Amino acid sequence: MKISKIQVKNKNTNYPIFIGNEAISLLGKQIKKLCPKTKKVGLILDKKIPSKYKSKIKKQIKNYEIYVYEYLPSEKLKSFTKANNLIEDLLKKNFNRSDVIIAAGGGIIGDFAGFVSSILKRGVNFINLPSTLLAQVDSSIGGKTGVNSEKGKNLIGSFYQPTAVISDVGLLKSLSKRNLVCGFAEILKHSLIHDRSFFKSLNKNSKNILEKMNFETIKNVITKSCKIKIYFVNKDEKEKSKRMILNFGHTFAHGIEAANNYSRRINHGEAVLIGMILATRLSFRKKICSYTTLNTIENLYKTNNLPKNLKDFFSKKDLKKIVNFMAIDKKNYDNKINLILLKRIGKTTVPGSFKISLKEMKNVLEKIS
Repeated sequence: MKISKIQVKNKNTNYPIFIGNEAISLLGKQIKKLCPKTKKVGLILDKKIPSKYKSKIKKQIKNYEIYVYEYLPSEKLKSFTKANNLIEDLLKKNFNRSDVIIAAGGGIIGDFAGFVSSILKRGVNFINLPSTLLAQVDSSIGGKTGVNSEKGKNLIGSFYQPTAVISDVGLLKSLSKRNLVCGFAEILKHSLIHDRSFFKSLNKNSKNILEKMNFETIKNVITKSCKIKIYFVNKDEKEKSKRMILNFGHTFAHGIEAANNYSRRINHGEAVLIGMILATRLSFRKKICSYTTLNTIENLYKTNNLPKNLKDFFSKKDLKKIVNFMAIDKKNYDNKINLILLKRIGKTTVPGSFKISLKEMKNVLEKIS
């Protein structure tokens, strides 16, 4: 399989993304090319990555002084305390700006390692090796890093671009169907907000992605999805305006995750899937999109048995809790909830153009969930 390469380039950054089977084999050469003064490598590993891939990564960096840190991925890892513990240890080992931190894992590991990279000596080289479909199409791109607060998810963080991203699709073979669905949520989102023809392609090829694990199809889908995200990031790196479109479904999702105490009963992708269908139902209710649009999306969910009903996970009394967490989302600027809604497949409302009060949201959520 030929490995795809995307160059992410704007006025503030310039780095490559490699996508394909056995893409990990490029790691050593890329460190040598992009970080020629590197002597030390801090390898932040997801404990759940298959041993053969851990060995492949270590083989690629055998010529450097390697320090390995393994973590079980959970939202509890994304804390100031754990970030500080890692930073203090790296400082003891005299890590310099010319050295490299590598994250090998899903979005939690990437967010955590990226945040540490951004504040250690005001920024060291950071290479991301995303191991999940969700991380390969979403969190590894765009430079968002962060840890959680007691008040909510990702409320403490920075914008810090990686030196390189290497997405080895071979790693996806170790994922469960549920984990693949989690990543498919973001791929679907990218099609809904920007590209109707991509949505049609996903509708046609969803079985090749979620069941047959066709590497060529998956590589092409990841590449297309990454290009859409990069389009929005390049338009608005610091999320002041247009990049907020990428939050379609996410304000609902963050409320759902927080109300669920970030437990594994609902993962991030499942929350996003529910959030997107809620946003689409609200769009139809507010006469922003047509019934045909809503029905087309509902049918894709039904065909692939994707989670879509909030009431399957929460009782009526929990809905108020979800709305309260939605109200403290970092994308809100007043006492109303700021939402991205859908006009049609491939087109959303303008960021900041639709806001809803907490009271109305509580009333509406009962009807659309």
